[in-house]
Amino acid sequence: MGKFVQLVVDGLSTGSVYAALALAIVLVHQATGLINFAQGGMAVLSAYVVWRLTDQGLPLVAAILVAIVLSVAFGALVERWLMRRFERGDPDTAVVVTIGLLTLITGFAGWLWTYNNQQFPSLFPLDTVSFLGVSVSVRSLGTTAVIVVAMLLLQGLFVGTKLGLALRAVAINPQSAAFCGLPVGRLLMVGWGLAAALGAVAAVLVAPQLTLTPGMLDNALVYALAAVILGGLTSPIGVVVAAWIIGILENLAAVYVSFIGFDLKVAVPFILIFVVLIVRPQGLFGRKTVVRV
Repeated sequence: MGKFVQLVVDGLSTGSVYAALALAIVLVHQATGLINFAQGGMAVLSAYVVWRLTDQGLPLVAAILVAIVLSVAFGALVERWLMRRFERGDPDTAVVVTIGLLTLITGFAGWLWTYNNQQFPSLFPLDTVSFLGVSVSVRSLGTTAVIVVAMLLLQGLFVGTKLGLALRAVAINPQSAAFCGLPVGRLLMVGWGLAAALGAVAAVLVAPQLTLTPGMLDNALVYALAAVILGGLTSPIGVVVAAWIIGILENLAAVYVSFIGFDLKVAVPFILIFVVLIVRPQGLFGRKTVVRV
């Protein structure tokens, strides 16, 4: 029983890593209607900024705050000078542009800082606590706590604030939103900026566990997209719960399902995706979209 509980706790910790990036993806989609595949690359860029600032002697918390501010500006500029040129075209084209942006950012980071693994300072202590035979690191607890707070704030933003409602209106129908007097361009920039800031927080939480490299979040991005599909693009709470489910089931399958093991555990989220897309295409917590013709 103790082994089972330990696997569940470790799965929650791993799932929190996926959830951090998934929340940023949901934020961009809720604000722009677009899936941003470059989210991981933008987050890694922010992590490198923090790493360089701390290397120059700036305290970690101050470096994180500077990186968040720079991330907001960078996200807004990406929307204004790059993505806006494709907003009236085929949505698939915009998705391809984000994939190209991911490749560009990864290559730029590798060229500037090399592809070597870099040790990243942890925001939380590295101590562990034990309870009923289960060991949990303080870093995992802190990461999970930050993700829960971010999830609640994001849910509250889109449900209970005028800004959140305006962002959703622009994402659903920018033309109608413009006719209603909403500043569509500025709201799109705000959405990208907020998502970039959330991505920066995610990277700072993840980097100490994975070590900092230009492709640090490539694998996590796959799991984050799986969490988004499972949880639903319209539900921040849903994607966090889905990320935790993926982390837990992945750990349990690796240990208790002999033909999967640790080598094939990556297949677990894809199997879940297939099942959910067949049974409930809008995701476990998502809402159906009704289109009138």
